[in-house]
Amino acid sequence: MWLSSLNDEQRDALLGLAHNVVVSDGLLDPNEEFMLDEFKREMALKPEIEADYLELDGISEVFDTPRARAVAVLNLLRLSYVDGAFEVEEECLLKEIARAFGIDDDRFLLMDNWVKRLVALEEEARGLMNA
Repeated sequence: MWLSSLNDEQRDALLGLAHNVVVSDGLLDPNEEFMLDEFKREMALKPEIEADYLELDGISEVFDTPRARAVAVLNLLRLSYVDGAFEVEEECLLKEIARAFGIDDDRFLLMDNWVKRLVALEEEARGLMNA
């Protein structure tokens, strides 16, 4: 969502952050792999590009606007829910990223709530298409 609005440096960094989220719980779910591929398509990145771990130091300089930071956090939250479970490791990492971006706990909870509702609507739509 809105990933095409990121610049090249932000796109590369988002892929690294997404990798961090996916491996944070120690499991790689096929749904997570699919969503990583979806991210690459939306950001016009080559499918064969592999994501690597990204240090959080300096991440706020890469995502240098409130919009870019919101796009990153919303998409990373969505990624964390794609396997059906928001693991504690994922939550801790996402809160750490949000803090690095200057996003306070209240705003993070609003973003998390929005993503939960989006995921529920996407699930409902899939059910409607399969009926």
